[in-house]
Amino acid sequence: MGESYNCKGLTPKERAILVGLEAGGVRRWEVEDHLAELAQLARTAGAEVAETLIQKLPSPSAAFAIGRGKAGELRDACARERADLVVFDDELTPAQVKNLQELTGRRVIDRTELIMDIFAQRARSREGKIQVELAQLRYMLPRLTRAWTHLSRQEGGIGTRGPGEQQLEVDRRRIRRKIDRLGERLEGIGRERATQSKRRRRREIPSVALVGYTNAGKSTLMNALTRAGVRVEDRLFATLDPTTRLLALPGGRRALFTDTVGFIRKLPHHLVESFKATLEGVREADLLVHVVDLAHPRVDEQIEAASGVLREIGAGETPVIAALNKIDLLPDDSRRVRYGRRFPASVPVSALRGRGLDALLAAVEAELARRLIRCRLALPQAAAALISRIHAGGNVLSRSYEGDVVVIDAEIPPALAREVEPYIA
Repeated sequence: MGESYNCKGLTPKERAILVGLEAGGVRRWEVEDHLAELAQLARTAGAEVAETLIQKLPSPSAAFAIGRGKAGELRDACARERADLVVFDDELTPAQVKNLQELTGRRVIDRTELIMDIFAQRARSREGKIQVELAQLRYMLPRLTRAWTHLSRQEGGIGTRGPGEQQLEVDRRRIRRKIDRLGERLEGIGRERATQSKRRRRREIPSVALVGYTNAGKSTLMNALTRAGVRVEDRLFATLDPTTRLLALPGGRRALFTDTVGFIRKLPHHLVESFKATLEGVREADLLVHVVDLAHPRVDEQIEAASGVLREIGAGETPVIAALNKIDLLPDDSRRVRYGRRFPASVPVSALRGRGLDALLAAVEAELARRLIRCRLALPQAAAALISRIHAGGNVLSRSYEGDVVVIDAEIPPALAREVEPYIA
């Protein structure tokens, strides 16, 4: 009795102690806020938070990241709380991890490893699993020293007798080869994705990507707009693999909506690199809907963190509409009005309550229409396939018949406009 069990019902939850460092000009409230998020990450991974420690230092110490005195407190806390795991909010060096593990007798990881563990649990698609494994191997490679306490020799055949190689180097070479193989598999998936994107472009169907901080409500919004059935939980990174659905906009034009992985502060660079194939859909989108948790106390930091990742993957110049979500949780209209002024291209919504969705779709349609070219076309009735594409990919304003010729006034995408240039009246 009294023991806490995870959702699988058999394995007791790991008890974790979280550690934050107030150093390098970082303010106390920032450390506390980051640790609150780290606690949510730990619970998402299946751990129970036993205690939280904060150390104020001019800069991290080389030996333990924290000071020796605080390291002793950490050791005592691990024993007192019967902790299994120590999680640092900032990235640790291999030497720091080794020293901390020897001192506490517990496993020690940092925020990067914790996030990668969550990604490993949540990945469902073949692509997602490859991306997570690739990120883990890239992170592990420079840290292999902590996994080896001896330098055994490799036995070999012809051409390998003699001093041989240190086992550590053999292991590094194996990991590099595996990284190369996984990279090649991801490139193949990327080529398939590019082919699909070309088919979509030929159909002139615009793409809209839902982006934003994790747990901002992207999946709830996706479900409300498209009935996609995307998994929704009050956990970070509930959605990892992207989901795409075709949706008819109010004026009749169609668009592809994609729900993407959520962003987070201190998102590990290894994950950004490994998930570039998935995030390519964000970079190539015609329009981004930035879902903002307007009720969150650190909404500005979340907006900047998401915007930073968009810049890193090359989507910083893509047109954006801000979906100011969770307005049903606001005590009054002051915040909604303030952020509405700050982001003129924004729509207040409640994805959970279904409020503001029509206005959001109208704003999406209006923004997509801005890139359309208005023209009058005179096409032979025999060009039925082309006429159908004009209806599907653009806004047909009027249509009339003059003998065997169809006269169409329409707003169409630039690529299609180039194709129908011979028929411009």
